Amino acid sequence: MQLEPLDTHLWHATHAFKANGLPITTRMTVVRLPGRKLLIHSPTPMPPGSALLRQVQDLGSVAFIVAPNKMHHLFLAPCAQAFPGAVVYGPQGLAQKRPDLAARLRVLPAGDLPEWLPDLEHFAFEGIPAGNESVWFHRPTATLIVTDLLQWMAGDLPWPTRAYATLTGVRSQLAVPLTVRALVRDRTAAARSAERVLRWPFSRVVMAHNQVVDSDARAQVAQALSVFLGA
Repeated sequence: MQLEPLDTHLWHATHAFKANGLPITTRMTVVRLPGRKLLIHSPTPMPPGSALLRQVQDLGSVAFIVAPNKMHHLFLAPCAQAFPGAVVYGPQGLAQKRPDLAARLRVLPAGDLPEWLPDLEHFAFEGIPAGNESVWFHRPTATLIVTDLLQWMAGDLPWPTRAYATLTGVRSQLAVPLTVRALVRDRTAAARSAERVLRWPFSRVVMAHNQVVDSDARAQVAQALSVFLGA
């Protein structure tokens, strides 16, 4: 696993593992803020002495570590241990799910933090409390960063993963997976959040599972989010 550049002050790395027996990959995104402060979004394993850890350390000082929803916390504890000076954020409800992290974990505010502005904006996507996912916009690179809300599991995948992606509607296109759509509890709130995402002037979307889309990203995201907008 290696850190790769996406754009100026923006990197990513992918990690293959099994979730409930299903082979999948997940993506960590690293944002460098002014003053060489780093924010790690959805951390992956970075074992002591690993090349990935050294790469991150070479980019700057890790100041913030974020679990962007209640599902992406598996590697949060070792990342927090690797960077003891970082502030660790997670969504509302994660501390109850992970009491071992409660002493270190701060609740991620629903809206922007001054420490990240103007480069990095975020807000909590409403209406899907099971995940409490936050969505992110890196303004200098016009990049939208999402976790489970939008997915596109393309490429050469193990057959169980291909089957899962096909069944959830994310094998052949960027989409809101059926597993996420089934968790919507407030359609009005979800629609309000979808409209807010589309107000960001992004031209790239980075997803945890598993694509980075640089071409027609805005149109594809608009089509995917239309499930919330009734279009």
